[in-house]
Amino acid sequence: MFEDPLFWVFVAPGLLLGLYAQSRIKLNVTKYSHVATTGGITGAQVARALLDAQGLQNVKIESTDGVLSDHYDPRAKVLRLSQKVYFAPSVAAAGIAAHEAGHALQDAEDYLPMEARTYIVPVVQLASQVAPWLFVAGLMLQWNMLTWIGVILFGSSFFFALLTLPVEFDASARAKELLVSQGIIGRDQIEGVDKVLDAAAWTYVAAAVSAVGVWLFYVFMLLGRGRGASGADR
Repeated sequence: MFEDPLFWVFVAPGLLLGLYAQSRIKLNVTKYSHVATTGGITGAQVARALLDAQGLQNVKIESTDGVLSDHYDPRAKVLRLSQKVYFAPSVAAAGIAAHEAGHALQDAEDYLPMEARTYIVPVVQLASQVAPWLFVAGLMLQWNMLTWIGVILFGSSFFFALLTLPVEFDASARAKELLVSQGIIGRDQIEGVDKVLDAAAWTYVAAAVSAVGVWLFYVFMLLGRGRGASGADR
C-alpha cells in the first residue's frame, strides 16, 4: 500500500495539512501562553464563569493529565482541562477553556451536529475495528461484496470527521463571543484567542481531508482491481 503512488496522492494532502496545523498550534499556544489575561483569571475560572453565566452550574470542571487533552464529556457533563489550561492565567488557556465551554453550551441546547456525533461514536468505533478484517477477508476470498462492505465501513470515519467540523467551528465562535460579551477578554486580546482557536480548527480540517483521502484510495484501488479483472476475463 505505502509503495503505491496513488496512496500518497490521496493521503499526502491530509498529512501536509496536519503538519501545518500542528506547527500553527505550537506557535500560537506557546506565544499566547505568555500573554496574561485581565485580572490573572485562569482557564478553569474562565470556564466556570462562562458556564455559570449560561445557567450551567451543573457542569463540573476537572483538571486532567496530558497536553492539549482538553475536552467536554457530554455523558458525564464534565469539562476536563489539561493542567496547563486549568491553572494557567493566559490568553491561550482562556481561549481553549472557552472553546470547551462552548461544547457544553451546544450540549445544553441539543445542538444537532453534536448530538449526532455523540450518538454515532460507538458505531464508528465498532466499524473501524471490523472494517480492516472485512476488507482483507474480501481480498483473500476474492469476494467483492465483502470487500466493499469493509470500504463502506471505512467511510464512517470520514463521515465522523466531516460531522466534527461544524461542531468545532461553532464551539469556537461561541467561545469568542462569550469571552468578549462577559468581559473576560478585552477586544485587544481577542486576536490571540482567534489565532489559537483557528490553529486548532485546522487540525480538524486536516483530519477530515486525511479520512476522505484514505477512503478514496480504497475505493479507487477496488475499482482498479475490478477493471483489471474484467480485462483479464476478456
